[in-house]
Amino acid sequence: MAPRQHRLAVLPGDGVGPEVVAAALTVLDETGARFGFDVQRTEHLIGGAAIDATGSALPDGVLDACRQADAVLLGAVGGPKWDDPRAPVRPEQGLLGLRKGLNLYANLRPVRVMDALAQFSTMREEVIVGSDFICVRELTGGLYFGQPQGREGDPPQRSAVDTCRYTEQEVERVARVAFELARQRRRRVCSVDKQNVLATSRLWREVVTEVRRDYPDVVLVHMLVDSAAMQLVRDPRQFDVILTENLFGDILSDEAAMIAGSMGMLSSASLGDSGEDGSRRFGLYEPVHGSAPDIAGRGLANPLATILSVAHCLRISFNEPDAAQAIEDAVEDAINGGARTRDLGADDDRALGTREMTERVVELLPIGGAVGR
Repeated sequence: MAPRQHRLAVLPGDGVGPEVVAAALTVLDETGARFGFDVQRTEHLIGGAAIDATGSALPDGVLDACRQADAVLLGAVGGPKWDDPRAPVRPEQGLLGLRKGLNLYANLRPVRVMDALAQFSTMREEVIVGSDFICVRELTGGLYFGQPQGREGDPPQRSAVDTCRYTEQEVERVARVAFELARQRRRRVCSVDKQNVLATSRLWREVVTEVRRDYPDVVLVHMLVDSAAMQLVRDPRQFDVILTENLFGDILSDEAAMIAGSMGMLSSASLGDSGEDGSRRFGLYEPVHGSAPDIAGRGLANPLATILSVAHCLRISFNEPDAAQAIEDAVEDAINGGARTRDLGADDDRALGTREMTERVVELLPIGGAVGR
């Protein structure tokens, strides 16, 4: 029987991006060989590397190549080389252009504390053990995309403006993603806004409340963003699905990352609409940790966030749930077996590098596609 075929656009990007993407692709290839599927890949520039090569953070043809794939795997963008805030072209423009151009409106960031890693969080173990929630962030609206946007004037008369705008349709579609996810979990959604101050947040709360009527089996609570930031560090176990807008989600999900012990463990998925049969959803998959330029090229980066992002890709966009579960089980088994990179508290003598951690995960994948604990 011929292997099942999937198409993946690969965007390694900057910093440690190429290293962790290569690691994740190694795991993907091994998993495909064991579970009977093949992934056809094309590779493209984005971010700072693309600026250096073409002058654009998102070169011509990259969006079209991504649209022709079933999913996109991204490493990271940015670094000190391109950090000048006055530069007309910045690496982050490539990422924003991808999100808008591919209509990736829902960003999912799971946060689960593994018992073996709880000691590496900056928070007390008794507060975080058992935490298991997911942040659903609206990704194509709000301050990051609203117009007008820009700055003008010279010192001492400089000024700048950013516009926060949301439409009912933008709020509704991401809310439905959150409620559908909650139905697969513990059936609780916490919608985060700033409705006591912002008109966009009052619209947000109104629309989310209306959408909830289609999900009577899901409990909905509303929380102001400042209170949510406090509750995340006071009692993260109370959360199941956190739903919020673009700027708030950017901040809260990075705060939540520290609960898990290291950003090197946190994966993400940015999703568009489902296919006509509802079984597949186009998505862009990437680690949360960014380009980490201080360790780029040294083989030290933790590849697990990118490997777990590939597992999301297998489950959501490739419809390979058994293979996804096998990767997640192998990562957890590696951690429970004592495998550690430097960001997970290992000293230089015990720390695994990117390649060694990848090899450990591959060793723990099931033989012949059998999944079982």
